[in-house]
Formats: sequence, structure tokens, C-alpha cells
Amino acid sequence: MAVRVEPSPLSEFLEAEINARGRITFAEYMDACLYHPQHGYYAKAEQDARRDYITSVDVTPVFGRLLARQLQEMWVILGRPEIFWLIEAGAGTGELAKQILDIAVDSLPEFYSAARYVGVERSAARRAAQVASLENHIANGRFSNSAELPDEILCGCIFSNELLDAFEVHRVAQQNGKLREIYVAHDQNGFCDEIGSLSSPAIAEYFDAMGIRLRDEQMAEVCLAACDWIEAAGKRIQRGFVLTIDYGHEARELYDERHMRGTLLAYGRHRVSEDFYRAPGLQDLTAHVNFTALDVWGGRGGLVRSGLTSQTNFLLALARWVNFADLYAPGASEHEQIAARLRFKTIIHPEGMGETFKVLVQHKGIESPQLTGFEPF
Repeated sequence: MAVRVEPSPLSEFLEAEINARGRITFAEYMDACLYHPQHGYYAKAEQDARRDYITSVDVTPVFGRLLARQLQEMWVILGRPEIFWLIEAGAGTGELAKQILDIAVDSLPEFYSAARYVGVERSAARRAAQVASLENHIANGRFSNSAELPDEILCGCIFSNELLDAFEVHRVAQQNGKLREIYVAHDQNGFCDEIGSLSSPAIAEYFDAMGIRLRDEQMAEVCLAACDWIEAAGKRIQRGFVLTIDYGHEARELYDERHMRGTLLAYGRHRVSEDFYRAPGLQDLTAHVNFTALDVWGGRGGLVRSGLTSQTNFLLALARWVNFADLYAPGASEHEQIAARLRFKTIIHPEGMGETFKVLVQHKGIESPQLTGFEPF
């Protein structure tokens, strides 16, 4: 069914592209919607306070403080190297970097001295915002930014928070026992789905690698970009960790009978829908992360799973480690402490962010590290 779209420069660009080339994959469409240099949803400078999504970083600085504790423990496990690279992929405007580096400079001085934080961000506008908010850490030689992951990371951690759910996905459907791809076409009524053969053999190989077969009439997403990314991250890091925080499931759950329509959703004007074509570039598009795929393709890059747990367990284990001292800023009043506890509950609540989000850590160049964030709480 064709869908009328809200007029936008990006919808006009995509319409012209399809008219010239023919149908495009949904991955191409989604990548343009989110990352087109001028008109993509994430390419713009930070949205206002009423943007369509909120992350744990936005809710409370406790998230960054506790993550800093885990990163510091990684540094210790790796032998306290003189230089420890902190590579945040999808660093946005630098808010998480600020939370981590602020607690490091105040409470973890030896770790701060070793830290070399790189905020990796595709958007030039957001990289500019990082510079504005992290001036003191830039002056100390502890922060820099880049549009791409470094080619080689000798020792450190590559980490991301809610990055891979916004990587472009291919849409597929199982029809009469055969895997087919859902493309984006355009007709007189607007953008529409068009079923065809697979655009790449890598899509079928993706399911084969995990032993997954879809049910007849089931739709699903395939994020080849996340597979490529985690494999490349593993190859780039020589010794250290890759830490991924995102919402999603292992493959057996992600592609089970409860997800017959897949997990892709559109977020726009504070509403959630499956109307992916309504407003190209003006709404967020996300799909659940396949943690099994990250394991498989991370292994091809030399990564080994350290652990997978819920955000609830991860943050509570780290908070207990420091006797919950990171919940409050120094000198916080009783009212401020109550507010801080409420915000912390938001990111650990089992029926909210706490269980929806998972934390995956993979390691390389070290034997079976024991990380506090994975201790049962």
C-alpha cells in the first residue's frame, strides 16, 4: 500500500532517486532517513528537549558515573596501561563523555590520567556541540572527536549506548517457504513496499549462520551494518573490550512467534507507529538489536563474549560496588537525593529501561575477565 508523506526535502530526494534508479532496499531508505548529511534525522544539531526519544544518559548522570566505574575496572584488569583508549561510537553531543570524564577527573585521577577519550560521531553539528561542552577535557588532552572509528586501538574499550538500534536494516518476509526482500518503491500515491528477491546473498547467510528459519508469512529485519560494524571493531582493537548497550534480544527470541511483524518502529511527534514512509527525515526509525549476531560476527573480528546481562543488573551491581555513592552529587540536599533516586529507578526499573536494555561486553587479548557489572545482583 502506498503512503502519502509529509513534504520534505528528503522525500523529494528519495522520490527522484527511486524514479531514476528503480526500487531501493529499505536499508538504503533508512540510512538516508537517519543520516543524510543535510536532511537526516540524526544529522541535524541536537533536537529540542521534546525530541522523539530519550536515553539513559538523558535521564540521569548516574548512568555515566557507573559506566565510568566499569571502564576504570577494565583499565585495571588490563594492567593499568599508560594510555587507555575510550572510544565512544555514536557519541552524539558529548553528554555521556562529559558524565564519564567529569567523575574520572574528580574521583578516579589515575584512570583519568591514562584516558584518551574519542567521541565518534557522523554528524558534524553534533561534533561541534561536543567541542563546546568538553572544553576543559580537551584542554587537558583527554578528549577528541572523529567521524570514524580509529583504524587501530592498541588498548582500550570501544563502547556504545543506543547506537546499533539505529543502524539501517533490510526488511524481509518468508513467503511460501522462500525468503524474500521488502524493497521501497514509489508510485503515483507515494512510497510503497515492493517484494522481490534478496538484494544480497549475505541476507540468507545471516540466518544460516545462526540456524534461524522464519515462519511462513513472518516479517523480520536484518542488520548487516551491525554485523560489519562489530567485526570491524574487533579487528581494530588489539587488546581490550567492546561494550554494547541497547535494546534487543538473542536471535531465538528476536525471531520467535511473538515477532511475526518484526520489531521495526517509527517514532515521530511523540507517537510510535509502523508508518515508516510518512515523514522521511522527520521521524526516528529503529529496530531491535540481535545480540547473537553481534556474538557471531564479533567472533570473526577476534572478540569473545565476556557477558550479557540486563541494564538493571549491570547498573545495580556497579552501584553496590561503590555503596551507591554515585547516585548523588557531592553536597546534594535531601530533596536532590530523592529526585536522584527516582531518576535512577527510571533506568533500572524491570518494566522499563532496566530489562528492555541489555549490556553485552566482548573481550580480546585477555583471558576470561571478571567484570563487576555482570555479578548477579
